[in-house]
Amino acid sequence: MPTTPINGVQLNWQLNGNIGDPIVLVHGSWGDHHNWAPVVPALSRSFRVLTYDRRGHSGSERPEGQGSIREDVADLAALVVHLDHFPAHVIGNSFGASIVLRLAGERPELFRSLIVHEPPLFGLLKDDPNAQSMLSAVQERIAAVAELLKAGDFVGGARQFVETVAFGPGAWETLSQATRDTFVLNAPTWLDEVRDSEALEIDLGRLRKFSAPALLTVGGQSPPFFPVVVDRIAGALAQAERHTYAEAGHAPHLSHSDEHVRVVVSFIQGAAASSVGS
Repeated sequence: MPTTPINGVQLNWQLNGNIGDPIVLVHGSWGDHHNWAPVVPALSRSFRVLTYDRRGHSGSERPEGQGSIREDVADLAALVVHLDHFPAHVIGNSFGASIVLRLAGERPELFRSLIVHEPPLFGLLKDDPNAQSMLSAVQERIAAVAELLKAGDFVGGARQFVETVAFGPGAWETLSQATRDTFVLNAPTWLDEVRDSEALEIDLGRLRKFSAPALLTVGGQSPPFFPVVVDRIAGALAQAERHTYAEAGHAPHLSHSDEHVRVVVSFIQGAAASSVGS
């Protein structure tokens, strides 16, 4: 894979497909571009698909010092501009979804559409009295993972995250060894993200200026706090559509890749048709 200096950091990236609109896939915490491997072959038959390792993940450089979600947003913008891979359909999962939404509020001209799955923007719940017990529970789970990582137990922390925050009890054993190894490798970057005071926040006022088509998705088997967060985001977007992967959880592109491809392609085709008709 090529590696390119972006904002002073070497980023690992890959392009697949040579026809159709550009697509950008932004992975979540703990993972890397390999997370998208189940869907890239099918998507690249109709689109030019860009995947990359975010800073601090796998093949990309992990700089010293405290990082921030602002840096991830700036990296994404600079990478697509450097590769002339815009305006694009930008797709993000988990923390990658948070990055995509922030970029949509800052640089809407880089988008044809956006698709995000379960962004962990739990700051949106802090002023909702009905969500306080839910917010407290997720904060406790995140803190427990962070304590394990601070103690140097990267395997235990990764397992704890998978089973209490992202996927559910028993999920760690269902992951491939390669996926588990990637989680452990990238654990320090997740801890860095947790220490970023802005990581779980977003300015909905900025997001309200985004007028391109948007698809917000959740998993029917995911923890209950994700749909509540997505509800808040949907209210800020002018063209928000919703989809629930009834049998999937926090990573439908991994667990239900065929359905994920169908949903993405159908939405993009609909967005394109709407653009032509407007």
